[in-house]
Amino acid sequence: MAALTGIILAGGQGRRMGGQDKGMVLFDGIPLYQHVLQRLRPQVDIVMISANRNHDRYQSGGFRVIPDTLPDFPGPLAGMLSGLLAAETEWVVFCSCDTPFVPTDYVEQLWRNKEKATAVWARSAERDHPVLALLHRSLAQPLAGYLQRGERRLMQFLREQGGHAVLMKQDEAAFRNLNTPEDLREEG
Repeated sequence: MAALTGIILAGGQGRRMGGQDKGMVLFDGIPLYQHVLQRLRPQVDIVMISANRNHDRYQSGGFRVIPDTLPDFPGPLAGMLSGLLAAETEWVVFCSCDTPFVPTDYVEQLWRNKEKATAVWARSAERDHPVLALLHRSLAQPLAGYLQRGERRLMQFLREQGGHAVLMKQDEAAFRNLNTPEDLREEG
């Protein structure tokens, strides 16, 4: 594999979590983003965190924190754009901060099955997981234009760029998002 930058997306409003910064919400006594970090770090060369709040807390782990370049929390694509612009590697892999069971080899699976695509994302047996994506840095300019037009649909952008899903070997539990306080209680 080429050198990879991993970006943990933690820049959302956390509406379903009562407005809390989801990355900082405790799960088993540890902030959610750290669960993702433990799984992502061995799979990449560089880790950055896309965040719009609590920069000092995220930076305390020694990681570069990158805020959205667009105002008003426009969604995961804004964090992806910031990550593509900040990365020095040609390839950037993304993971949301609320996916604590993300497969420890999802990056390898994406890389191995990307073929000639500049964008690929994870797919489990039941559905697509487009935030678990591997993107080439060249997509920054088309993504900026897409967002400037007011578009926010992640899957549409990835497909427009010739991307495709990669079927993952793990079961659905590996892709579970903890979006609400109820989700935390169910898993805890």
